[in-house]
Amino acid sequence: MRNTKREHARIQKKTLVNVLGVVYAHTKTGDGGDLYLTKYAEQYRTHFSIGNWYEKRWFNKHKVRLKGTGSVYRVPTKKVGGKSLDLVVKNCRVGEDVPIDTHTLQEFCDAEFNSPWEEFSLVMEMEDSGFGPKSLHIHTQHPMAIYVPPEKMQIWQSGRSRSKINRIRARHPGIDLDILKQYILIYRWIEGYNLPEVFSLIDIEDDDRVYHLKTLDRIVVSDLNRKGYLVADTKPEHIILSGYHTTRIMETGEARSGDVAKDQIYYLYNLINLGKYSVVDYELLMRTPEHEAEVKKTRRHSYLDDQRDRFIPAPLPDHLSSMEIFGVPYIYGHAESTGGRLWVVGNNARLFDYFLPERWRKTPSISLSDTKEVFYTITKDNIHLVWETSRVGEMPNEEEEKYHPGIRVSGFNSPFEEFAIAHELSQRGIPCVYARAIYMTGSYKLEKSSDIRKYGTHKDFRDPEGGPILKENHNFITIRGYYNGSDQWVARQTGPLYSPVDLSRAVVKGLIDMAQCMMLVENVKENLRKVGYNGSLLRADDLLLATYDKGEIITDHIGNPLVVICNFEYIWKYTGDDAGN
Repeated sequence: MRNTKREHARIQKKTLVNVLGVVYAHTKTGDGGDLYLTKYAEQYRTHFSIGNWYEKRWFNKHKVRLKGTGSVYRVPTKKVGGKSLDLVVKNCRVGEDVPIDTHTLQEFCDAEFNSPWEEFSLVMEMEDSGFGPKSLHIHTQHPMAIYVPPEKMQIWQSGRSRSKINRIRARHPGIDLDILKQYILIYRWIEGYNLPEVFSLIDIEDDDRVYHLKTLDRIVVSDLNRKGYLVADTKPEHIILSGYHTTRIMETGEARSGDVAKDQIYYLYNLINLGKYSVVDYELLMRTPEHEAEVKKTRRHSYLDDQRDRFIPAPLPDHLSSMEIFGVPYIYGHAESTGGRLWVVGNNARLFDYFLPERWRKTPSISLSDTKEVFYTITKDNIHLVWETSRVGEMPNEEEEKYHPGIRVSGFNSPFEEFAIAHELSQRGIPCVYARAIYMTGSYKLEKSSDIRKYGTHKDFRDPEGGPILKENHNFITIRGYYNGSDQWVARQTGPLYSPVDLSRAVVKGLIDMAQCMMLVENVKENLRKVGYNGSLLRADDLLLATYDKGEIITDHIGNPLVVICNFEYIWKYTGDDAGN
């Protein structure tokens, strides 16, 4: 028997997390599992204590299995404050084979069960009704909670395919999806009757019943498509009419003489055409290609506007915090899907979600260096970014020491130092790529740090939870803009943007010659010296030219090629007598 009071106390201790755009109140359950409550469940959080709905004797006694191919049950909670909730409890079938008929298989041959996070995200999005005709609203069950029991299954017990799980991880790589864990989805029960149950109350021939069920199903599918959604296994059983409307259909038959069934069916068609129904079962719900493209386009335009205004404070949700490190403002929060931490430059909290690892970490990328982990990618929101694994804690290699022996003395900058340097140089008129975000991985790094000095100099900088911002046992990734113009300019553009090319590749492409390359490198070093920075270690591949159209080089306000610094690992402030003036 569970200690109910202890469980109730534990469920009050929550942290807010964001997964695929949905904010959850995350708590640990009394059995060691994890419970994620949505906004719909927050006011009933005590009802979702494990002992109030999933306690073995209660669940087995009160559960009613619902028709379908999966394990789906209706179960009431125990009364809390005199109120009980009717829930729909289902096992998520992510990674399992989809048992669909031949017709559906041909039309949706790549259909796969949604992960719990994908399913809730799509249902919440559909309920918000932001896409398609404003007059049409698809009613859904309220997604209440995701419960992850602590036990792990054997792979043969799960029925899941590793290849399917890997494909889902590739689609949303930041999501922590354990092939051996059970995921239980909890929805609010909708009182009413599905279409076959409604037709069982209407006196018509079987052939007519089948005809009308198929026709009404097609109407609902059309409505879903107009709102930007597809369901690979749509069925009349998934279309629900309220008890009130079902009673009205019966009353229509009782109040009229003549062809009663015809009148009832006419009223039923009116209800469906007016959108007076709900749709349930979302494990094969997906966006239409047009909607998916529109989502990416909208998010990109919103992103550009928000980046332009990133230092203007925006409302801060409860799961995020603001902080300042080395003079740079950040929005800080957890990357719950990986257990990592994320610092996004600026004061605009709307930018945070764009840099969660599931948006960029495993999208197709191009390596930009033969010696470092630097990659260019286009995120799931159609945003061009460059991400690089920070070398803080490492010692320089032989080639780097040979090129400049002094690099060992100072060591590589931390990601926070890099961003502070880029921020200050930009303010002083030195063109730099935009510093966007810093991501600390949730997993521990395998290699031991060989240069621990930075961890000492950063030990007094703490995150909002009180932990050090720079942790020796984690990797850090810096995320910067792929330079295609200033944020102000890019936000206004509808046509082609600039393309960056580093100076060494510009020589290979014939855009400049070697003499021009060396002159541009020295000019940048001199400009850095004038503002008090040592950039003596910068090389040609640390600097970018912005090009337009057929290789035309963009110039600055005095007509010289615009050169943009893209590497801040070994730029340092002069100190004392070394300061340039």
